[in-house]
Amino acid sequence: MFMDRHLSYRGGYVWNYLPDLSVTWGEMAAKRTMCWVQPPGTPSVGHSMLDAYHATGDEAFYRAAERTALALVHAQLPGGGWNYIHDFAGEASLRQWYDTIGANGWRLEEFQHYYGNATFDDGGTASAAQLILRVYLERRNLRLKAALDRAIRFVLRAQFSGGVADGGWPQRFPAFHGSVRRMPWPDVLPSWLPADVQHGMEDGEYTQHLTFNDDVLGENIKFLLMCVTTLGRRDLVRPVVRAFECLRRLQQPGPQAGWGLQHLARSVNGRPAGAPAGARSYEPRALATHTTQTNVRQLFHYFRLTGDRAYLQRVPEAIAWLESCPLTGEQIEENPLLAGRTHPTFVELGTNRARFVHRFGSNVRNGAYYFDHDHTATLSHYSAGRAIDLAGLKATYAELSAMTPTDIADMRARSPLSKGAPIPLPRFFSIRDLEPTDLFREAPLQLPAVTDAEATALVAGLGTKDHWLTPVDSITNPYRGPGPATPYDGKAYMSKHVGDIFDTSPYDPRTPPGEPPYEPRERPLVIGSATFIANMAKLIAYVAR
Repeated sequence: MFMDRHLSYRGGYVWNYLPDLSVTWGEMAAKRTMCWVQPPGTPSVGHSMLDAYHATGDEAFYRAAERTALALVHAQLPGGGWNYIHDFAGEASLRQWYDTIGANGWRLEEFQHYYGNATFDDGGTASAAQLILRVYLERRNLRLKAALDRAIRFVLRAQFSGGVADGGWPQRFPAFHGSVRRMPWPDVLPSWLPADVQHGMEDGEYTQHLTFNDDVLGENIKFLLMCVTTLGRRDLVRPVVRAFECLRRLQQPGPQAGWGLQHLARSVNGRPAGAPAGARSYEPRALATHTTQTNVRQLFHYFRLTGDRAYLQRVPEAIAWLESCPLTGEQIEENPLLAGRTHPTFVELGTNRARFVHRFGSNVRNGAYYFDHDHTATLSHYSAGRAIDLAGLKATYAELSAMTPTDIADMRARSPLSKGAPIPLPRFFSIRDLEPTDLFREAPLQLPAVTDAEATALVAGLGTKDHWLTPVDSITNPYRGPGPATPYDGKAYMSKHVGDIFDTSPYDPRTPPGEPPYEPRERPLVIGSATFIANMAKLIAYVAR
């Protein structure tokens, strides 16, 4: 129980730790007093602990899972949701982090300002709420019940009501009226910058737009379905169906029958509610191919949950649009960052041309993001291309379309939306990402095959230290103060995860920018939450087989 006793802070976790705990990281450098709610942070480790309890019956794992759930109760905001991070040292300490490390993370715009509200981004609120639900169901701890009730009320209160956005969710809630509406655009621009580039947050403050980014609808729906099936909360069925209808409603007209990362929840500057919207300054107003693929898969789930063929009706249009806008061979050949990708991330409205994002400068004060049609020198931290499985989408559509009325009736009878006795949650959450079909009545328990040799090697890897060490994916520059506003005319940071030494964004130490004082170096060994979860998942599957 090294993770619980020695690594956690009051039951909360970040992502990575140097073995001496002198430096810790979430998505950015973190204080020792912090916990990270974003996966693979606190809720993810808690799920792993509860899974280990289910596999072994060892009370130590249950106590660790409960302690982590109670850490999330402490981190829960008064309104019922969660921010990306929590600082047990108090709000003054958290604000100081935002004013220093957060403010200078050039590519992490969501951390550059402290809004004090909760987020649905990256599954933060949903993953925390799901863990609290799971641990509550074990022994009905009343502290967890109160937090669970607050979380349910928060998800319902944040759901848009009325109009084209009805049933969807914003990225953050409640609205923060001092939120940023436009990122700075330097007065002095690089000599090489084309004159016709576009830039900025094209539709203003994006956190109140309806969001599909990171499958917000899917994660919130999954949480509400869990509450329907385990708590008997039939009042939550209607909000779930409203979310289904929102996603279906916001599919754009043909021939560009896809979805964007964000859509306007109300009319903005003459653009109608429901139109695709820009978000962060490196997320231009466009359709998004990966979001469209995710939403098509969601429509498949909605059909499975309801048996309503209406959810399949426009899937062929979405597939046809994806077929119309692949990356060209030339684009892939001329940009190494597009290797293994089939489609551009962003596709321009109307023209159906790929929209590519770039940046200039060296830090958040003298640099900025912009977009055009040039497929070279794209961002490394936000992929310009995506791997879209058109064959898989077509095959699933054909399979579901061929279902007979008898097949559909059987499927509906097992759906968590159907009335009946409570449906227990799956025993394991950390072994793989759960789909809505895993919540069906009598859903099969699918465990990966783990050999004796693999399990033995994992145990041996612990040695006498009781934890696994792994090379960390990224490190950060220490906070040195605000970066210089002096214009930078070079291109060394265009396709790198980090800018100059004042940038606090994470980066791979093996491939730093080609500017002094950066030099390539090996990744340090860390104790990683993601490694713990992955290795424990194999051991859990081995024990539970």
